[in-house]
Order: sequence, then C-alpha cells, then structure tokens
Amino acid sequence: MSTKGMSLFEKRRRRNRTALRARGSGRPRLSVHRSGKHIYAQVIDDAEGRTIASASTLEQALRGTSGANIAAASEVGKRVAEKAKEAGVTKVVFDRGGFLFHGRVKALAQAAREAGLEF
Repeated sequence: MSTKGMSLFEKRRRRNRTALRARGSGRPRLSVHRSGKHIYAQVIDDAEGRTIASASTLEQALRGTSGANIAAASEVGKRVAEKAKEAGVTKVVFDRGGFLFHGRVKALAQAAREAGLEF
C-alpha cells in the first residue's frame, strides 16, 4: 500500500500497528488516544472485536481535574488496569497509536504497569 500523501502521524500509526500484529500473539491491546484536553485508554480484544475495559479523563471521578497533564494520565492508567484485571486480563500489548512514547502516554503506560498489567 502506498504511503504517498499520508501524514507523518498516520505513517507512524501504521508502522506501530504492524509491529503490534507481529508481537501481539492474540493478546488484547491497550490502545491510547490523547487530545489537547483529555486522554483515553481502552483494552480491546481484536479477535472478538469488543472493548474489555476503558477509562478516560471524562469519567465522573476525574471530571474535576485537568485531563491534559501527567497526573491525570497516570490516574487513567491505574483505572484501566484495574478494570482490565477485574475482567480477567493481565497481559496486553501497548498500542500508542501514532503518539510518541513520551509525557502523558508514557505516564499512562507506567501507571498501568504498576497497577498490574504486563506488556
């Protein structure tokens, strides 16, 4: 497939997703999306096409805080890991999308690891 006309973000996202398929071996994926104001995380089972667990700064418990900082991203990482463990998922592959593993994305990943998810 041609990458002509694609943004750098889209190319990075595709490259990352291809590597995940090779490494994934049937594990659910922890997908992260960040915007200017919020951060979202989902544990997705691609084989069944369903979301197992999700968390974001839009949740009622996190509504009062800013969603655009590292502290909020850490809290989202903890929450998504707890929900995934309740659903029986302990091992995932980390899908950072096209976002660099830095700042809020890294904070979310570290918090999820500390809360018990393996990736």
